Amino acid sequence: MKIFHIIAACAACVGASMALAHGSGEHAGHGGGATRASAAQMPWGTAGQASQTSRTITLRMTDDMRFTPAHIQVRRGETLRLRVQNQGQVMHEVVLGTPVTLDEHAAAMLKHPGMAHDTPYTAHVAPGQQGDLVWNFNRAGEFDFACLIAGHYQAGMRGTIRVTP
Repeated sequence: MKIFHIIAACAACVGASMALAHGSGEHAGHGGGATRASAAQMPWGTAGQASQTSRTITLRMTDDMRFTPAHIQVRRGETLRLRVQNQGQVMHEVVLGTPVTLDEHAAAMLKHPGMAHDTPYTAHVAPGQQGDLVWNFNRAGEFDFACLIAGHYQAGMRGTIRVTP
């Protein structure tokens, strides 16, 4: 029951609607915020509108459990489109967050690999597909992104985002 309370608390904190399961083809191409859970303010920003993007960065994911690029720099207030490409043979995802939120979510994913969730700061991408994640980085600081599919985060599939004032 403890994990249920942790998951429920996380969902309440982020205002996420838990709707889609990892591993289904339904995840490919999700992103952009407009069709997802409400645009709650997070420590790392808020969901952006595709019409407000200032630039697009292609973020490649591979089965060597790495992102390219692994480090991104944006200006505070910038709305960025992350074009997330899965160049591997297995499902991958990108989740924005802080080290604490990503560690907690990764631990929950290890215990419940099919855990259902859909948030505007997450893009699930099937092998050979791509999706978009549109995010407004309205707070300065150092933030992270990671693939939280069971085992991927633990293998080092993560990166950083520096938001400058």
